[in-house]
Amino acid sequence: MKIAAIIVRTLMGLLFLFGSIVFFAKLFPEPELAGDMRIFNEGLKASGYFMPLLKITEFVCGLAFVSGQFVPLALVIIAPIVVNILFVHTVLEPSGLPVALFLFGSCIFLAYYHRERYAPLFER
Repeated sequence: MKIAAIIVRTLMGLLFLFGSIVFFAKLFPEPELAGDMRIFNEGLKASGYFMPLLKITEFVCGLAFVSGQFVPLALVIIAPIVVNILFVHTVLEPSGLPVALFLFGSCIFLAYYHRERYAPLFER
């Protein structure tokens, strides 16, 4: 199970690193969005701060996953982002659902793997 956890956290980390580096370096043109997904994305961009904050968070958590340092903390930080990614691709843009399901499943698997680290959070 240890090897599986290393593979899953590394793949997850590389995915977050790739997404954040592409965003900041503008390596690829942004894909043309349509419908509700376009409205949702424009709303996030209109805030001015949200997308850079999101990508910085993804970058830091991606580094944590790839390096293997602070993985339980990175999971707690990235979990709301992954849940949002899952719902966005479930409701607005189903084409990204396989990646969203991989991220969600990876979070669940890694949280289970590190479950002893989270046990004190549930004590009174």
